[in-house]
Amino acid sequence: MNTAAAIRAHRGPAVFSVGLRPFFLFSALWAAIAAPLWLYAFLSGGPVGLSWHVHEMLFGYTGGIVVGFLLTAVPNWTGRLPVVGTPLALLFGLWLAGRAAMLAMALNADLASEVWPLIIDGLFLFAMAGVVWREVLAGKNWRNVPVAVMVTLFALANAGFHLEAGAGGIANLSTRLGLAVVALLIAVIGGRVTPSFTRNWQTKRGGPMPAVSGRLDVVTLAVTAAGLVAWSVAPTHPAAGALLLASGGLNLVRLVRWRGDATVAEPLVWILHLGYLWLAAGLLFTGLSVAAPGLVPPSVGVHALTAGAIGVMTLAIMTRASRGHTGRPLAAGRIEVLIYVLINAAALTRVTGGLLPTLYQPLLMVSAGLWSAAFLGFVVGYGPMLLSHRPDRA
Repeated sequence: MNTAAAIRAHRGPAVFSVGLRPFFLFSALWAAIAAPLWLYAFLSGGPVGLSWHVHEMLFGYTGGIVVGFLLTAVPNWTGRLPVVGTPLALLFGLWLAGRAAMLAMALNADLASEVWPLIIDGLFLFAMAGVVWREVLAGKNWRNVPVAVMVTLFALANAGFHLEAGAGGIANLSTRLGLAVVALLIAVIGGRVTPSFTRNWQTKRGGPMPAVSGRLDVVTLAVTAAGLVAWSVAPTHPAAGALLLASGGLNLVRLVRWRGDATVAEPLVWILHLGYLWLAAGLLFTGLSVAAPGLVPPSVGVHALTAGAIGVMTLAIMTRASRGHTGRPLAAGRIEVLIYVLINAAALTRVTGGLLPTLYQPLLMVSAGLWSAAFLGFVVGYGPMLLSHRPDRA
């Protein structure tokens, strides 16, 4: 039985027939709720603090999307059967329990000294790392060992976040490490799917083809990894700034070679290029914040990577993969275009707020509203297809 046959053979609830269904849908819902919840607390002095906001956007929302994507993609990479049904429901339950535990701890100061919320939250990503390692090793899929390593580092960064936060303050090192891992995942996986989907689309139309992978891609990924590692460990060191600026430039060159300019007729394709552009911009802004901190505040680069690269690229992958794995045509409609406009506007507004301190608060409010609207748009537009069986199911 192949992957597609295993998914079609599932006879339980449709939402647990493939990994992306529960994780994409409910992670999007969580992203739509968490941003305004933190903003309200920020403006009113409520109990949900910055540490919770950082954790839930990076390890809660993004972690859910990464897991949903990998649970769907890894079987295709390894040729092994996907995680469906009860095992998938249990893994999703771990993610859900983690979100509940983190929110309970944020709302109840008495739980700050308790260990059980941290254990519940940490179990999810370590369980997923175990799943990825099992599949990659059992399938002898050595090409994706780096992906397994990155998922493990992400789980360790999440654990480190709790240890740092327990010692007081924001978990800066673990946050940088977690963000660096996600940025590198975008460079690696986005660097595969963006030219691949572009090539598939152009083949049908006889349009210009993206450049094939070569030495430039290898060098770009190596410099990007080096820059992100250096920034994680020594965020103000000139070498970290230089490496990030170099990686941002190399990723821009890489992106131009994929010919995104010839894909404007199909939003499902050009949004991938735009998401990757945010990655390059985030690396450049972060490098500039190290090289010229008086010119570019560190928050600008961070939010270009988070609201920009993560927000845009995850929604790009979520919409395309959801349509493909629920048997819908790979063509965008009004809801997709609306989602893409909203998420890019949210990212642009958030980054601008960091550059214009006098307008920071109103731009923050606008950005949070646009962010939530984008993810609510995904929930409303894609919820029905993610909760129901494929129309072509036998």
